[in-house]
Amino acid sequence: MQSITSKENELIKHIKKLKDKKYRDMAKEYVIEGIKLVGEAIQEKAPIKQIILCDDCERNAAIPKDLMYEIAKYECVYVTEKVFRYLSEVQTPQGILAVIERNNQDTEIDYSQDIIVALDEIQDPGNLGTILRTVDSIGLTQILVSKGTADAYNPKVVRSTMGAIFRVKIIECEDLKQTLKEVKKHKFKIVVSSLQTENSIYDIPYHKKVIIIGNEANGVEKEIQDMADEKVKIPMLGKTESLNASVAAGIILYEYVRQKMK
Repeated sequence: MQSITSKENELIKHIKKLKDKKYRDMAKEYVIEGIKLVGEAIQEKAPIKQIILCDDCERNAAIPKDLMYEIAKYECVYVTEKVFRYLSEVQTPQGILAVIERNNQDTEIDYSQDIIVALDEIQDPGNLGTILRTVDSIGLTQILVSKGTADAYNPKVVRSTMGAIFRVKIIECEDLKQTLKEVKKHKFKIVVSSLQTENSIYDIPYHKKVIIIGNEANGVEKEIQDMADEKVKIPMLGKTESLNASVAAGIILYEYVRQKMK
């Protein structure tokens, strides 16, 4: 078995450059890392281009044998520990990463779902990843993101989705306001969170609704607030007036779950 030993190898340079958003957009690829994420990608039949393995992994038996059997069906590239650490985004790498082809061809919105989640300028990668994971957990298969929202294929976002990135279609909106106008034509109503209302998130039915999650610092953009059919707030008993964006998204979306189960 021959391993790539040089950082100057063209494939290694290509994978390293995928750390940069502009290059990811141009190449239409992104990187995932870790045993669990690669296993999820294989299970979900994600378009894997290459799987990169540290040449010590098999000897260390870090990767389960059943997963190694599945990995062998793909194009596998072995690298030395030094090269793998050069590519890795984590402090204690597990010795496996993969290059995934982005599938952004399907930008059609599915109007058959009860609710649609839209993100307006969410900036924190951790928040974005957690929201994607929450959206996946309640059975939704798509999310709208504004142009100014953090890149969903950022390594930190990908890690925090815990595999949801393979199941939730990310529809990037060049102009979120225009997209929302189109969504309203399909009899969806826009719901935004606002402190300027007495309506609670528990006061409205969650059917044919677009739930807008706003920017961490400034909330939902005023023009989108003006488009809203309903404004709601999360009741709070303490002195805190606002919540972390991903926490607020989780509370609102699980009210949808409660109503659906009821």
